[in-house]
Amino acid sequence: MPPTTPSRRKFLQSSARLGLSSSLLGIGYQSAASGFSAQPSKPRHKVERLSVGAIGLRYQGSVDTHKASSYGDITAVCDVDKNIRDQAKASFGSTPASMENYQDLISRKDVDVVVIATPDHWHTKIAADAMRAGKDIYVEKPLTLTIQEGKLLRKVAAETGRVVQVGSWQRSDSRFRLAVEMVRQGRIGKLKKVEIVLGKNKTGGPFGLRRVPLGLNWDLWQGQTPDRPFLEQRCHYTFRWWYEYSGGQMTDWGAHHLDIAQWAINDLPTEIMATARFPETRNGFNVAVDYHANYQYPNGVTMSVSDTGRNGIMFIGENGRIFVNRGTISGKPVEQLATNPLDRTLFKVYSDDNLDRPERAGKLDAIVNHMGNFFDCVLTRKNPISDLESQHRSVSTCHLGNIAMTLGRKLQWDPLREKFINDAAADKLLSREQRKGYEVV
Repeated sequence: MPPTTPSRRKFLQSSARLGLSSSLLGIGYQSAASGFSAQPSKPRHKVERLSVGAIGLRYQGSVDTHKASSYGDITAVCDVDKNIRDQAKASFGSTPASMENYQDLISRKDVDVVVIATPDHWHTKIAADAMRAGKDIYVEKPLTLTIQEGKLLRKVAAETGRVVQVGSWQRSDSRFRLAVEMVRQGRIGKLKKVEIVLGKNKTGGPFGLRRVPLGLNWDLWQGQTPDRPFLEQRCHYTFRWWYEYSGGQMTDWGAHHLDIAQWAINDLPTEIMATARFPETRNGFNVAVDYHANYQYPNGVTMSVSDTGRNGIMFIGENGRIFVNRGTISGKPVEQLATNPLDRTLFKVYSDDNLDRPERAGKLDAIVNHMGNFFDCVLTRKNPISDLESQHRSVSTCHLGNIAMTLGRKLQWDPLREKFINDAAADKLLSREQRKGYEVV
């Protein structure tokens, strides 16, 4: 008889034997006592102001580096595009060292922590190498390109003891944390279903070939991915619409929303079914068009992920609903907080400061809070709010959706062994072939 998916009790018992806590499995909560501080603490004396190396400086990388400069000194900047790294160097008064290859940055003894905001296909290799070089890291989401990469990062983090914060900053936003806390405290009764809308993947192409721009090291930019002729649309922001480098909205928005949903669900999926249509345009974006995924959890919760509707997360319970996104948290249970506040003695993810200070609900403050939490944990050696294990598990759920879309059939997943059940074809998609010289090991 084929093996069956382990029960939740067996799963947790087996996890305990492996020495993993529920929070490390990504199905527990980080409390203030376990390392999360509601507000970013300022350095208490000069010695605590760490030296920061920043790798990947476009878009979110620029934002992350400037946030990090509130807590540490930017010592070195690295980007494969000379124009971008020159701009970054100038923005910090021309004081940081500047380099093209990240290996030159992580080998520096004057760098304590590393901020990684490269395209997705570089996250794992740089993170692993930086940890082995003795650096604590803040790495942008999605954490990985494949599920196998997450397993590698777990191993490296255990071997090196480095602090890892993933840039899934919605965990530091008061709206999302309040929604999770309300679900956990039973304000909608038993959770039955979660509905998530991520938005459409971009379409486009065919795109014309052009010369590599002066100052861009295209070979280094491609890293582990197949060597392809340069297309402007493969690079910089639009890399996320190519499966070679990312996973479309499933890993872009999904790394945020599926993370929050799974934090509330407090379990890991065992069954996935997805449908999608894929473009056939040569030299064009190749992520799915019109996608939908359904997940089944051992605790009875179902989760749907769609590209159509209002972006956000709807929690549906036996006794009510809560909707949350970056603009609002709504539902009758939320309205009832005015007369029936949460029991603060039971808080697991929410903090008194954020509960009493609605002005901290904005995106900018949440990001500041998230970076501050990282630097707090570097000093205390505690687990950050978006720790490596929980984020590996969250983005794995995103990857599972993309794998199910690719195969177009129902998949059975063993979350303890992190393998599909009797499905060699699906298991092959847990990793990808890597270009020689850029292997992720």
